[in-house]
Amino acid sequence: MKICIFGLWHLGTVTAACLAARNFNVIGLDGNSEVVNNLNQGKPPLYEPGLEELVKQGISKNTLSFSTDKKAAIAMSDVVWITFDTPVDEDDHADVEFVENQIRSILPYLKSGSNVLISSQMPVGSTGKLEHEFRSQYPNVLISFFYSPENLRLGKAIDAFNNPARIVVGKRTNADSTRIEKILTTFCDSMEWMSVESAEMTKHALNAFLATSVTFINELSELCEQVGADAKEVERGLKSEPRIGPRAYLGPGAAFAGGTLARDIEFLIGMGQKLNIPTPLFSSIRSSNNEHKTWPFRKLTALLGSLKPRSIAVLGLTYKPGTDTLRRSSSIELCQMLNKEGAIVRAHDPAVKALPESLKNVMILFQTVEETVKDVSALVLATEWQDYKVLKPEAIIPLMKNPIIIDPSGFLRETFSKNPSVHYNAVGKL
Repeated sequence: MKICIFGLWHLGTVTAACLAARNFNVIGLDGNSEVVNNLNQGKPPLYEPGLEELVKQGISKNTLSFSTDKKAAIAMSDVVWITFDTPVDEDDHADVEFVENQIRSILPYLKSGSNVLISSQMPVGSTGKLEHEFRSQYPNVLISFFYSPENLRLGKAIDAFNNPARIVVGKRTNADSTRIEKILTTFCDSMEWMSVESAEMTKHALNAFLATSVTFINELSELCEQVGADAKEVERGLKSEPRIGPRAYLGPGAAFAGGTLARDIEFLIGMGQKLNIPTPLFSSIRSSNNEHKTWPFRKLTALLGSLKPRSIAVLGLTYKPGTDTLRRSSSIELCQMLNKEGAIVRAHDPAVKALPESLKNVMILFQTVEETVKDVSALVLATEWQDYKVLKPEAIIPLMKNPIIIDPSGFLRETFSKNPSVHYNAVGKL
């Protein structure tokens, strides 16, 4: 069986490398020749722990190759897996047309009897629209379309792909699912088969539920701060309730960042507007989350008053730990707010060795934590890298002008909150 992975950024590269590691014959396809050339040399287009090693392993085993030739790659493949990362703008609106046009570009090359599996995030109904277009243009070519929502997490993508709790797959009939089932059950025995539209909606519903949970606990946590309750204790009370459970997304802390959760919220809001169905809950999530993004800034202002010309240390700049992605990072947004108020921002991140030109006037990047915190009025733990877990108050506090720690999610709570010389602040606790 030959599998073509079409779309080679985060989702596509991880998918291709993990399939090749299970000895599937994989060809990665993308129109960007620079990305393809680098991948053929074992260099992924972005950082993800373990990904470069996995790509090089697949190439050396001859189970993995990369190409820009759509006609050759598609024509020889039994399964074409669509894995474009759907672009999202600063207002969380997805460029769905970009992905649809990429899929349309390969339709002429699909061979009869092959399967198309879509994992790119698109609004419910997108797969059906593409199916209809294909059958109208190529009525004599028999193709089966499937949809399986991606389930990756930056920084933990390989583990998430290799060890899913279950895999959701949308299909039309039972007759054509043999190949897809053989591929996916290699990674997980628990398969949730459903209609294509239900699978598409499941992705929207999952991300919307997680986003709702995050905004719920963060709004509650700010109330806890004002009435003397500890939001971490409230979290424990909630998660010990059997109807909620210990793995619920109910940890007080930072607002959700990036475009993934917000993208599906916007899909659902847009769907409601199109169908003339009110969605007041979905519509309120974004405004609540945006308000909570300012919590570190508001806390600094409350504690320090004017931020000009105070020096503030920000530890962690990336969107999440385990990646070098700065786009849509709430830490970057905080640095920009601080800079606008006249603060001198001193920054550090284990994965960022140089700042892009657009940020060089916003902050000063240092290579060590010790340099970063020298003579600062406060320290903000913005991205929860494990590198920062080893920090000790006795090594950090003497270097600071003021012993103020802003740690939204309580990542350093165990070591810093117990030190009497530290003014420690986490979401949901005075």
